[in-house]
Amino acid sequence: MSDDEGPKSTRSVTVATRKSPLALAQSRAWMAELRQKTRVETRELLVVTTGDKITDRPLQEVGGKGLFLKEIEEALLAREADLAVHSLKDVPAQLEPGLALGCVPLREDPRDAIRTRTGCKFLELPAGAKVGTSSLRRVVQLRALRPDLEYVPLRGNVDTRLRKCDEGVVDAVVLAYAGLRRLGRADVVTELLSPDVCIPAVGQGALGIEIRSDDDSILNLVQELEDIETAIATATERGVLSAVDGSCQIPVAAHAEHIGTELRLRALLAEPDGSNLRKEELRCPWPETLQRAQDVGAMVGRALRAR
Repeated sequence: MSDDEGPKSTRSVTVATRKSPLALAQSRAWMAELRQKTRVETRELLVVTTGDKITDRPLQEVGGKGLFLKEIEEALLAREADLAVHSLKDVPAQLEPGLALGCVPLREDPRDAIRTRTGCKFLELPAGAKVGTSSLRRVVQLRALRPDLEYVPLRGNVDTRLRKCDEGVVDAVVLAYAGLRRLGRADVVTELLSPDVCIPAVGQGALGIEIRSDDDSILNLVQELEDIETAIATATERGVLSAVDGSCQIPVAAHAEHIGTELRLRALLAEPDGSNLRKEELRCPWPETLQRAQDVGAMVGRALRAR
């Protein structure tokens, strides 16, 4: 038997992810791409995070979106996993020491979607109708359009929130369109909200692949799936987040897009109670590097804070 015909060793990597249906759907889809692109084998490390355990209170009351990362990051630092797949909108601007974003793959549609129980449009909902969402970002923007509606906290996985709408607990629910698409549930959408109407969350629709910052071999591996346009757009948005010191306790939004040779960035900031809502928009040459993109976003974030 020649050397070419002998057995070939295949590298195996352990991928940490949450156990929710959406987290599993998006991590498994990404892992399939990784296997196809790099010929590695993958195994899952399923983690229940603090954010998954606490479902009866809004995130801003219990510590923010970082609660969806804590136990996963502990597994990374303990070398129980080689990398982790997150929804980028759940990833804080500042990562834990020793960890880094190794890759941002191609982005899904970042828009927010509305499902209404009767099938009417958002602007057609009757006065006093209940809209379910636990996102302060969504509430402050939608309330500016329809102050006559009641906005009620609604947590749980996608199916739970859709069911509560269909059962009449709320008259409408607001969800990330990307998540619905990844779950094969795009058909439930009544209406998609343009970023002109509701600016998406920072990084919405994108995944963030987190690794240990000293693991060059894993970095080289995951970089095969980096989408540079998505990486630059989301780096711009995360620059805004970093500059405003954003979290779930503060309504903040940012959406960057590539238009011709330009970057268009729209961003929003308000006080925790929704007051002092202000927006900024910037057009500039498309950044050539992630650092330049982050600097552009930070400049806009500082302008929001100064107002």
